[in-house]
Amino acid sequence: MRPAVFLDRDGTLNVEKHYLYRREDWEWIPGAIDAIARLNVAGIPVIVVTNQAGIARGLYGDADVDRLHEMADDDARRAGATIEAFYHCPHHPDYGARVACDCRKPEPGMLLRAAAEHALDLARSFIIGDRESDIEAGRRCGATSLLVATGYGERTRRERGVDAPYFPSVVEAVAHILDTPRVPVSTACGSRSR
Repeated sequence: MRPAVFLDRDGTLNVEKHYLYRREDWEWIPGAIDAIARLNVAGIPVIVVTNQAGIARGLYGDADVDRLHEMADDDARRAGATIEAFYHCPHHPDYGARVACDCRKPEPGMLLRAAAEHALDLARSFIIGDRESDIEAGRRCGATSLLVATGYGERTRRERGVDAPYFPSVVEAVAHILDTPRVPVSTACGSRSR
């Protein structure tokens, strides 16, 4: 089983924009693609996990999210980076069909599903995000959680007092991971999926 790096999407990989689903509104955080590529070179799978409450609110659909992820994946591949898989939670407790949901962060369902589908060792994995829910999702499944200042990160740290290692952006968080001895370096990330 391999360790992985789970990345929140909005505010961590791309500039935070409320209910982002249109390709023309996507804007990578500077250095994010290069950070993914560095993880690829180290043989560490990269998995994106994102809450998408806009689906529950009826603002856009699953297909819109899938198209946006395909575009982001194409951007990354053209720049020499690979995202092994994307997972999104379409639920919100106050909107849409109210279902028993274990995937909306801070619940760890997306991470657990990814671990099962990609043979990942959560105890040696990391999650990087800008919200308390990202940090808590990692804690609930035994992964190491890292908070970034981008997106809502600075406010999360200041107002919520989240106790997690804190970095200016995903670039510095990935550098920290690669300097952490417990993550072994290998030569292949394995298969990709959607």
